[in-house]
Amino acid sequence: MTQDIALLRLQEAWRECQRHMHFIDYALSSLTPCLPLSGSQLAALDDAQIQSLDQFVLRFGKLQDAMGTRLFPSVLLYLQEPYEDRPMLDKLHRLEKLGYLEESEQWQSLRMLRNRFAHEYPDDPDKNAAILMLAIESVPRLVAMLERIGQKLSLTFER
Repeated sequence: MTQDIALLRLQEAWRECQRHMHFIDYALSSLTPCLPLSGSQLAALDDAQIQSLDQFVLRFGKLQDAMGTRLFPSVLLYLQEPYEDRPMLDKLHRLEKLGYLEESEQWQSLRMLRNRFAHEYPDDPDKNAAILMLAIESVPRLVAMLERIGQKLSLTFER
């Protein structure tokens, strides 16, 4: 694969991550008056606020999917690292060793969080609110990961 194709894949993955981050920011700006969420506040959200919360949940998951399946492999490909067929954990450790991730364990904990809040607990609004708040509070860690990759590759991260 030529370096031009690797660069194009990297740029495309980067733009996709930025697009998801844009909509996360937009959803969170709409939700700011409601934060922090409690179970009773979650149950009292109006339709527009629920739509913003749904947008946050959707884009949070999509951002993580884009980072894990497109951005991280594209970075390694661009750097000509032979990790295409390696397990995700190997890719994360290599990115950490190269300085593109601060800690691979941080990514794994974000993935576990995403998997937790992807499930709703209809009988426990307090639990739902707590998980959503953990996800909302984790956004700066995702941003920091993107900014670190952007700085190392001289890609512009626009928010």
